[in-house]
Amino acid sequence: MKSSLPKVLHKVAGLPLLGHVVAALRGAGVTRIVVVTSPAGETVRDYARALGCDSAIQHQQLGTGHAAASARDALADFAGTLLVVNGDMPLITAEVVSECLTAQTRTGLALLAFEPADAAQYGRVLLTPDGFLNRIVEYKDASQAERGVTLCNAGCYAADAQKFFHWASLLKNNNAQGEYYLTDVPSLARTDGIKCALAMADEVSVTGVNSRAELAEAEAKFQQRRRAQLLSDGITMAAPETVFFSHDTAIENDVEIEPFVVFGAGVTVKTGARIRSHSHLEGAAVSSGAIIGPFARLRPGAVIGEGAHVGNFVEIKNTNLGKGAKANHLTYLGDARVGAGANIGAGTITCNYDGFTKSITEIGAGAFIGSDTALVAPVKIGDGAIIAAGSVITQDVAADSLAIARGALTEKPGWAKAFRDKQKDKK
Repeated sequence: MKSSLPKVLHKVAGLPLLGHVVAALRGAGVTRIVVVTSPAGETVRDYARALGCDSAIQHQQLGTGHAAASARDALADFAGTLLVVNGDMPLITAEVVSECLTAQTRTGLALLAFEPADAAQYGRVLLTPDGFLNRIVEYKDASQAERGVTLCNAGCYAADAQKFFHWASLLKNNNAQGEYYLTDVPSLARTDGIKCALAMADEVSVTGVNSRAELAEAEAKFQQRRRAQLLSDGITMAAPETVFFSHDTAIENDVEIEPFVVFGAGVTVKTGARIRSHSHLEGAAVSSGAIIGPFARLRPGAVIGEGAHVGNFVEIKNTNLGKGAKANHLTYLGDARVGAGANIGAGTITCNYDGFTKSITEIGAGAFIGSDTALVAPVKIGDGAIIAAGSVITQDVAADSLAIARGALTEKPGWAKAFRDKQKDKK
């Protein structure tokens, strides 16, 4: 990856690769997860801990079998089915994990396999006549006939935990790399009379990441899969290839998303809302019938009420915009509470930060805030109040009042012409 950040902490759709794998495991009912790291992988262990996972250290990097065996002590008290899953497969799903678990019940050992469009350099999975695993052969070691096999190894296994660790303890490193390979586990199991069953995965779900280019490819595959799912769920997108989703974007049916919209983490959108072009949403909740954009930005804590409008070049952060309220042009609302039906004029800003403290602005239901108004928090605007355009409001305004806070107009007839004439004479 050519990065100071560990590979499995690089993100796809806003979530670290490892986070995707853990989510899939939990979705399949896995209750206990051990993340194997190198000794230097403290940041990975911290992240694993934050996800509720245990961790184990592989003190020497001696191959995939050695890595999996490093979890033995962490699972010494565990009796049940063990899954070995790569931490760099962000597109793996709970359904694929469940397939592997189900296959394991057939014989006691299962391997996850797939058939890619281009088998390329993948290890080939060779079967026995009765459909069980015969052996796995790496591409570089495969004969021409074996390279013609399209069934490939995804690198994931399911087995009884104690049996697996027994087989792992018997692995040999008598190969050119001097490493202990997981691919040798099925042959050791066979000596105990246990056949290796196969579980099948689609190619996308077992996409691995080993470079920035592959990270970008995984992102593209995630987005393509998510767009297809949302279209199937009843979301309208005229140009879905231009819309980008986070791993946790939650959108109900009958939502319309226009081109070039980006969803960051933590966004929910309810039925009937419309997200217009070139808008960016993160950590926001959009209610039914609301219209966002074009060119709107919703930041964390933005809660947009039913039927509310957020227009072009409007930024909203940590603000509740009430039912039917409107902020249609060139506005910043930060740390605010806006009542139902309020109208926020163009150029309005809530002055919420003094360099030390963020304060709240409260705008009552039905209030009308004139264009180019600055509301200096903490301040309260009462229900139905009207704020004259160009005002700087530093004190609370009572309900149904008109507030004007701007300098009086002074006009000097003829001054402009006299000024110009004087300047021309000087020049």
